[in-house]
Amino acid sequence: MELKYDFYIDANKEQVWNALVSPEGTRSAFFGSVIKSSFVVGEPYQYVGPGAEGDETVHVYGTVLAYEPQQKLSLTEHPGPAYYSNHAELESRITFTLDTVGKCTKLTLVNDNYTPDHPSFSKAGDSWWMILSSIKTFVETGKTMDFGW
Repeated sequence: MELKYDFYIDANKEQVWNALVSPEGTRSAFFGSVIKSSFVVGEPYQYVGPGAEGDETVHVYGTVLAYEPQQKLSLTEHPGPAYYSNHAELESRITFTLDTVGKCTKLTLVNDNYTPDHPSFSKAGDSWWMILSSIKTFVETGKTMDFGW
């Protein structure tokens, strides 16, 4: 099972990268969550923000697999404890890569290596479109998207 998306963003790689790793960028694109991480390969990370368990709800967590600034960010992914009681058993891999295309940046997202019968796979298809659209909007305009939640 694999989800793959390519988005072309009218910005340089540094601006797109900052949207993926800075608190302002992740808050704008990842439904108000910020990424908490040392960004050291092998170390843990969490996307934390408003949710079922308050302002510090862990939505997604895992391990940093690759961190190459303005090139590649790869992470294992587990849904937060508020979503599934067996969250630690549910895993996938998320990989963002950036490439320069003319004066634009091509952002590629691959979400793969899902454990069998992972219940988030069907939801991820819709969520990634929203997140990637939010990244593009934020980087190009500085505005966040309001999905009415």
